[in-house]
Amino acid sequence: MQTGKINVQTENIFPIIKKFLYSEHEIFLRELISNAVDATQKLKTLASLGKYKGKLGDLTIQVKVNKKKKTLSVTDRGIGMTADELNKYINQIAFSSAEEFVSQFKTKSEAEMNAIIGHFGLGFYSSFMVSDKVEINTKTYRSGDGTEAVMWECDGSPEYRMDTSKKKERGTEVVLHMADDSLEYLEDHRVLEILKKYCRFLPVPIQFGTEKVYEPEGKDEGKEVEKPRIINDTNPLWKQKPSELKEEDYKKFYRELYPYSFDEPLFHIHLNVDFPFNLTGILYFPKVKRTLEIQKDKIQLYCNQVFVTDSVEGIVPDFLTLLHGVLDSPDIPLNVSRSFLQSDPNVKKISNHIMKKVADKLEELFKEERKNFEKKWDDIKVFIEYGIISEANFYDRAKQFCLFKNTDGKYFTFEECRKHIEPAQKDKEGTLIYLYATNLEEQYSYIQAVKERGYDVLLLDGVLDSHFINTLEQKFEKSHFTRVDADTIEKLIKKEDAQPSKLNEDQQKSLKELMEKQIDSKKYTITFESLSEKEAPFMLTQPEFMRRMKDMSALGGGMGYMGELPDHFNLVVNSNNSIIGKLLLEPDGGKQAATIKQLFDLALLAQGMLKGKELAEFIRRSTGLVK
Repeated sequence: MQTGKINVQTENIFPIIKKFLYSEHEIFLRELISNAVDATQKLKTLASLGKYKGKLGDLTIQVKVNKKKKTLSVTDRGIGMTADELNKYINQIAFSSAEEFVSQFKTKSEAEMNAIIGHFGLGFYSSFMVSDKVEINTKTYRSGDGTEAVMWECDGSPEYRMDTSKKKERGTEVVLHMADDSLEYLEDHRVLEILKKYCRFLPVPIQFGTEKVYEPEGKDEGKEVEKPRIINDTNPLWKQKPSELKEEDYKKFYRELYPYSFDEPLFHIHLNVDFPFNLTGILYFPKVKRTLEIQKDKIQLYCNQVFVTDSVEGIVPDFLTLLHGVLDSPDIPLNVSRSFLQSDPNVKKISNHIMKKVADKLEELFKEERKNFEKKWDDIKVFIEYGIISEANFYDRAKQFCLFKNTDGKYFTFEECRKHIEPAQKDKEGTLIYLYATNLEEQYSYIQAVKERGYDVLLLDGVLDSHFINTLEQKFEKSHFTRVDADTIEKLIKKEDAQPSKLNEDQQKSLKELMEKQIDSKKYTITFESLSEKEAPFMLTQPEFMRRMKDMSALGGGMGYMGELPDHFNLVVNSNNSIIGKLLLEPDGGKQAATIKQLFDLALLAQGMLKGKELAEFIRRSTGLVK
């Protein structure tokens, strides 16, 4: 038997490990099983190289709970350790790293601490976060002299004890005597929850107890049998060859990942990269529709099939967080914080590569199946626009397959749209004006009016479109986006100077005074314009800049504005409309007021803004006019 004191100067090392090693103590089980898997994989490698001649046998890792003894154990049949190896790796290397960890702890922030944890590889010592005593019982795979099994135990102080063991089988058993504040980890449901979270795709079978399953027997009868409960799929879909998989395999795997999702994914990307870094995975395109109010945290990040996190914001480009699926890379550190991952150069390379593969897939679908791509456009539009807004590199690729849809349901690429609307929609300054609508029904009269002029109207009714067109205006040369109700037709695309007005300044002033008695000047700015006689007498417009800022503010990106901006409109009076000229000639002030009210309500109605009581009064008044 050997006893000793671990060669550390810091007496309070274990309390610090217990309190600060990980923010979530449940990680201890992931760490122990990861070590067991590593030991097993090393043995399999030695066997494949002919350096281990024995029989591998059953390599299943066993996780067991003993409530009576208050213990949790993890047992593998991997390479095991000799007494010298255990002394070296447990008593010397790991503890010296732990001591350095403690010295670093005194001057570091929490984010920096998480990075240090990964750097020093303190996975085994996470055991002391939840236990009063830890035992290691191990026997090496080597045969011959000096290969006796060895037992090591430590109660969380610098004192340890080592002795020979009667263990017969190759491998390592780690036994945790659980602390009173960690007894939750002796509950089957809690252990199973952790195993399914972190270990469901590990490459070595992991058994935790047994489970009852129904087995068919004969034609009509069956029986319930008890079988070992293997919690993991050792050969997940993303590790398999795409050429050997069918579409149904990908859909089935998606249902396994997201059992409560009712929508099938639109399509997927199977990643398999071995240079300049290792990366495998499957990413699915979900139906995003017109809202960003979907659950993120749907991409599961793995390191050698060990679950790391499902919070990948900042690790991959933000727009990719709308995707679902799995990413797995040994180049992603296992035991570090997300803030550390964000600054890791390997992670950045992986992130850029994923973005490239996503663009490749979208471009391939567009070129090979354009009609099908157009059918899916409403489901993927938000995703692509989000990428264009947030990632300059993605725009360089996406401009080839990002689509505009017009109010007639026809689709155009950026280049196709430009050719389609010019030169008709260039103003007198040479600026190309992209006219758009956000609601087909509410803006119907405005849409029809500009289409009668030979102009085309795009339908931009998505949640991100205000931000999207701001981005495009920075990318497109000498171009501007204007909503069809942002101004009068003559001013939407200025072709020539304004027509002369039939009302002089005094007449306009008199009419404005009459109108201000009927209309809220705080919400509506009254302006006079000399339009063609066939245009409506009153029209409501909302300046493009103010309306766009309001939309972005409501979404949470209004260039410094906080909260929702108030609505404000221009009430444009067509001074050349014959009704306006007659209005000034009315001798009866009451009739003037009624006419103004009727014309104003018609303008509101054209914008879909006449509702409730005002709409009911308008209908009653209109009925009276036709009696």
